[in-house]
Amino acid sequence: MRDFTAMAVQLDQHRAEHPAGADRLPTPFIWQDPNSLPRRPWVYGRHLLRTQVAVTVAPGGVGKSSLTIVEGLAMVSERELLGEWTAKGLNVWLYNLEDPRDEMNLRITAAMQHHDVRPDEVEGRLFVDTGRERELCTAVQSREGVVIVKPEIEELAREIAERQIDVMIVDPFVSSHQAGENDNVAIDLIAKEWARLADRCNCAIELVHHTRKTNGVEATTEDSRGGSALLAAARSGRVLNRMTADEREQAGIQPDDLTTYFTVTRDKSNLAPVGKRTWRRMVSVELANGESVGVAEVWEWPDTFDGFTSKDLLAVQHAIEGKHPRYSDQSGKDWAGVIVAEVLGLDAAKDKRRIKKMIEAWLHSGALIKLQVNDETRRPRPCLEVGEWAFE
Repeated sequence: MRDFTAMAVQLDQHRAEHPAGADRLPTPFIWQDPNSLPRRPWVYGRHLLRTQVAVTVAPGGVGKSSLTIVEGLAMVSERELLGEWTAKGLNVWLYNLEDPRDEMNLRITAAMQHHDVRPDEVEGRLFVDTGRERELCTAVQSREGVVIVKPEIEELAREIAERQIDVMIVDPFVSSHQAGENDNVAIDLIAKEWARLADRCNCAIELVHHTRKTNGVEATTEDSRGGSALLAAARSGRVLNRMTADEREQAGIQPDDLTTYFTVTRDKSNLAPVGKRTWRRMVSVELANGESVGVAEVWEWPDTFDGFTSKDLLAVQHAIEGKHPRYSDQSGKDWAGVIVAEVLGLDAAKDKRRIKKMIEAWLHSGALIKLQVNDETRRPRPCLEVGEWAFE
């Protein structure tokens, strides 16, 4: 066990770095032609930026570590494996503080196999370390309060410079220090030290963090565990959320499908517009050694009419014409959705949500119209009839 406390207790460190006589004068602003101003140095999407800290927060077991592994592979291979733009010629350092190297090797190898990343694409550009082999501690608790472990910071700076690291991913943040997680003053001090390191080394630093318990409510970056100082110090923050049972039903995912689906939402960004949420899922990849490993990949929310054409709509219209099926899905076998299911080869029960969306879309477009038709008891019921005929 490394003695971080002994390394940290250097009482004259602050005075040495900030001498009392140092001038601190206002700097006059000098206008420049906008065409000459440098663009922001994004390196991955609108999330990772040189000289800045970004934060990813998620509940346990969603897939945040697998996601950052695939993103790291995307950056070093210069390919948009998850649909996000990446800069060219990047070196990435994955520093996982929880898992042993064997587990990291399994995860990275499975991700490379699934996404067709060749060994020569990552050689000399992807660097991987684990807290099991080399602990990382940027701050400790002393009698005087939290103290930054300056020798550790200096060592990180040296290693980043030596390997020409462009992106460093620290997973999880809580294992990179020994301060109280709910101490906002301490976390602010540590987060700003990471920001200074990113600025000093001209790299992007991603800190992966856990959310607190939200009791089933969708989390935001504000729900990161502990104090709010970490998110405040970051220039970009995103949150991962597992797909809810209601969303699984809406998407038509069968109950026996045990796949993990999750969203990635960038809901804190000081330097770019807040992003819309994107979907990812974990797929099981079988390796030659017999192990099965989860890998993150892109997943698109299914389109209501995916796989169907105007020819299918025309077939539905012919089946409905003159029959006046009921509009309400509580009408049993008289529901119009039963006819739609028969024509399109769907299941009226399992695909009910999808069929209802189809009917509403056709009503909105005028392909179907709603009218009142008397039932056998002469009571008017909302029914459907063909509106504007579709073309093949």
